[in-house]
Amino acid sequence: MYSLIGTARLNGIEPYAWLERTLEKLPSYPVNRVHELLPLAR
Repeated sequence: MYSLIGTARLNGIEPYAWLERTLEKLPSYPVNRVHELLPLAR
């Protein structure tokens, strides 16, 4: 968890907002596309 929040910060993403959105999407997100939810620069 710490590394995901750190990655979000390094990429200029507000970590807690990202985490909230991700946890809301995760239950219905297709398992083969979960990598799209990572906090990487786009």
